Amino acid sequence: MTALGPLSVRLPESRTTRRGAWARLAFFPAWGLVLPAAALSAIGLLLVWSATRDEPGSTLPPRQALSVAIGFVLMWAVSRIGLRVLRAYVPVLYLLGLAGLVAVLTPLGRTINGSHAWIVLGDGLQFQPSEFAKAATILAVATALGEPRDGERRPGAGAVLLALGLAALPVGLIALQPDYGTALVFLVLTIGMIVVAGAPKRWFAAFAAAGAAGLLLVWRLDLIRPYQLQRLMVLADPDADPMGMGYNATQARIAIGSGGLLGKGLFHGEQTAGHFVPEQHTDFIFTVAGEELGFLGAACVILLMLALLWRGMWIAAKSPSPFGRAVAGGVVCWLAFQTFVNVGMTMGLLPVAGLPLPFVSYGGSATISSLAAVGLLAAVNRRTRTPA
Repeated sequence: MTALGPLSVRLPESRTTRRGAWARLAFFPAWGLVLPAAALSAIGLLLVWSATRDEPGSTLPPRQALSVAIGFVLMWAVSRIGLRVLRAYVPVLYLLGLAGLVAVLTPLGRTINGSHAWIVLGDGLQFQPSEFAKAATILAVATALGEPRDGERRPGAGAVLLALGLAALPVGLIALQPDYGTALVFLVLTIGMIVVAGAPKRWFAAFAAAGAAGLLLVWRLDLIRPYQLQRLMVLADPDADPMGMGYNATQARIAIGSGGLLGKGLFHGEQTAGHFVPEQHTDFIFTVAGEELGFLGAACVILLMLALLWRGMWIAAKSPSPFGRAVAGGVVCWLAFQTFVNVGMTMGLLPVAGLPLPFVSYGGSATISSLAAVGLLAAVNRRTRTPA
């Protein structure tokens, strides 16, 4: 509106102005992230409902729905808080994450499904601190890698060593539970962040050498537990122990294969209804998708996850901030690795690692933390020069 004497003239709004106003009014700043996450969460609710429908008095579906609701609220809050505020509170968040991991090792901790990784606060109220420590560790490592010294365009040796030290503390605490699958997630996301930050290539040769030396040390010191060795043997020969250690993988392949192209229909899976696959509502939720939704439905789950990961990689590539780029890279590595391992172990291509399928598997801690991670991506997206 411009004034010309007693007259006033309304100037037409530019397209850029209208798009900026719409972006400010939008509930979420990055629909390319929110829509895949919402679709995966909705599919997960249906699959959890199907997997537990025959259990009398089951409260798992409404609990999962509550976790999804809390996760979306936290996603929105994290995306609106922004990176600057989050960065200011990184030390507090990191120490809280470590405190939760330490608390698990005290009498507050409980063993569930063979892992002493849970804190039980009351009847039905439990959470897994390692899930929330993932985001805190990503922020801490990103802080170390996202502050190059004057004249440096990529992190130096000091920054890389600091990042590795910050990641080593939660990895060590998680290994004591023991939960080696989750510990491996921390290692992968840390190395991925170092790669995204542009560290010198010599570090990757050092990581490879350290990994090989670690595997040799574990083997020579006989640190592999018998059940872990049996899982590796079953992977090499799935039919070696079909009623023992190979039971999960065998039943999972049967359930997925029986779905065919289009599946048997939601709530009509015979393998799912018979509960032939243990933990089919958590770690093996992909078997329910394969049987009831078929190849096309299972492929849809994977494509939705790929769409979210692609958007996350785009955000990392476009971020003008080294800190934001490292955060986005860490979240993408976290979600991508867990998806790869979960689907791989369900199909018998990888050993059983006990990692949930992000957004889809039942689990309040995993669901809330994964959705909060999407909020981190949205916060980074708000700082990019290119509009979402």
